[in-house]
Amino acid sequence: MNLDTVREVLHQVAGVLVWPVILSLLGLGAAMLVALGGFAREAVDRCRGRHLGLDRDRAALDAAVHGDHADALDLRLENVLQSAERHRWRSLGRLRLAVRVGPSLGLMGTLIPMADALQGLADGNLPALASNMVTAFAATVMGLTISVVAYLVAAVREDWVRADTEALAFHAERVSRAANPLARAS
Repeated sequence: MNLDTVREVLHQVAGVLVWPVILSLLGLGAAMLVALGGFAREAVDRCRGRHLGLDRDRAALDAAVHGDHADALDLRLENVLQSAERHRWRSLGRLRLAVRVGPSLGLMGTLIPMADALQGLADGNLPALASNMVTAFAATVMGLTISVVAYLVAAVREDWVRADTEALAFHAERVSRAANPLARAS
């Protein structure tokens, strides 16, 4: 097997990857639009003083008081707190994934068409060169845009998660003290 054969095999493999990469970029872009819409809705709600997820978790903490064993209250409260925190951080994990994957897909979407663009240049086929260059630069822009938007949304949501976690911990302490009169004396 000579070097030209290896190059041709690599070129064919890259050619097969172009569609999955472009479709993945489009899918990730659509997912970011949905995430951005959810973020905007939550931001408006928070500006208006509505914290739907936080209210739901406070209600779960309040409901934990009515369990069967009074001495297991701390465990039930801790379980609710950990579950709420896990749920909040999981949604941030998806955004962080987009921060990392967006540029990688953008780079792949750039380099694969560049090979065809260079081939078009070598063949004197300027329309093929131009078309592939447009695809290459569009993939770069899209990948970086996805990454920047995901990063900004994740940064703000991270602040919200920290604030919500602190508010829930405070509420759990208040619920615990209200349910256990001896805790108030200490």
